[in-house]
Amino acid sequence: MKAIIIEDETAAVRNLKAILHEVAPETEVIATLDSISQSVAWLSANAHPDIIFMDIHLADGESFLIFDQVEIDVPVVFTTAYDEYALKAFKVNSIDYLLKPIKPEELSKAITKYKKNTYSERDAYIERLSKLTVPKRYIETLLIFYKDKIIPLNINTIACFYSQNEKTQVITFQNEIYPVDKSLNTLTEILNPEMFYRANRQYIVSRGAIQEISIWVGGRLDVMLNISLKKQILISKERVSEFKKWLQNRWYIN
Repeated sequence: MKAIIIEDETAAVRNLKAILHEVAPETEVIATLDSISQSVAWLSANAHPDIIFMDIHLADGESFLIFDQVEIDVPVVFTTAYDEYALKAFKVNSIDYLLKPIKPEELSKAITKYKKNTYSERDAYIERLSKLTVPKRYIETLLIFYKDKIIPLNINTIACFYSQNEKTQVITFQNEIYPVDKSLNTLTEILNPEMFYRANRQYIVSRGAIQEISIWVGGRLDVMLNISLKKQILISKERVSEFKKWLQNRWYIN
């Protein structure tokens, strides 16, 4: 069985490969792709595999966009942290939808479904999706692996996350800076959206860290935080309305 993995988290790719080796050792992973553009290019230029394992949030957007650019007629197993995309996933040739962290027994069942590929299996999958009402859960503590320590950071102590050159850092209200082994896309999935906002491709900011907002060139907003951060955080003109709505839980915006 030939497979490709579409996933932008190195650790997640490594974990999936290890579980595949355990539950389906006959699987040959012929490619690992980490973005929409890379996936479209590969699928357009190569014979398609027997099965695709696909994360939903990638570095350049939701993986559903891949289906708008290339025809995929092989089974797809989606992987993600939450369940809100389950019904949407079914519409694009999905045979299963696994919530992270992926468990060996769940992946084994997905492989069994692929091998059987019967209408009864697909009907059972539709029924399971219709009953999938798992409430959203957001992390309250972030574990930081720093030097020879594991530091638990309460989410309430975090001012912002910053990403540059594929490296993510967290900055606390005490101006402590630590490396984070997760991308901003992954953090966006696991952080409470009432507390944190994805300002742009480089920043996720805490509501409590916002000190001042200024009108910038081209209708953009310049966000200043109450920490000693020397970098500019800009909200694009297209997202100004969304950002204001997010702020209204705390401030009056006219």
